[in-house]
Amino acid sequence: MRLPRAIRRLVRAIFIIPLLICVLCIGAWYYPGTALRGLVLPIRYAEQIQESAARHEIDPYLICAMIMCESGWNEDAASSAGAVGLMQVMPSTSELVASLGLVDSSVYDPENLSDTATNIEYGCAYIQYLSEQFENLEEVIAAYNAGPGFVAQWLEGSDSQISETIAFPETQEYLKRVSFMHDLYKKFYPDGVADT
Repeated sequence: MRLPRAIRRLVRAIFIIPLLICVLCIGAWYYPGTALRGLVLPIRYAEQIQESAARHEIDPYLICAMIMCESGWNEDAASSAGAVGLMQVMPSTSELVASLGLVDSSVYDPENLSDTATNIEYGCAYIQYLSEQFENLEEVIAAYNAGPGFVAQWLEGSDSQISETIAFPETQEYLKRVSFMHDLYKKFYPDGVADT
């Protein structure tokens, strides 16, 4: 008995689509300078990322990795906890960063986190703030996700690396994803971040 045409097409699609995705990923991995990289690992708002990253002395590849993990480059992203925009910045975080003078709030309104430039600026400033509190990049990434208080608590009295002391599974996964994406962005964009 032969399957109906619609079912045969569906079965083919189920097998072909993942295969095509794998081919694109492998092609982009071996040929990172090609147009394939934009499909696998996009970058948008490169100019704003570069400017804010430079102003706050942050690696622009890290910003791209965090945006990819936080919002998937969706500037309209909003979490149930109240985080907003590309970098999923909390309003309380933008107010803290502005009060510390890390961002010029007359240029970047801390209440306008849906604006991409403002969101990136406050996200970069917050990473700068965390970088001043913690010793290494893994600790900064974990603190961006869980908050500096939890990271300080996990590190207190421990000689272990932060990846071994994180108490939240979500933060453990976040640290792995951001670290992986950070490495990929550096490989795929060896000449610096650029819009795709």
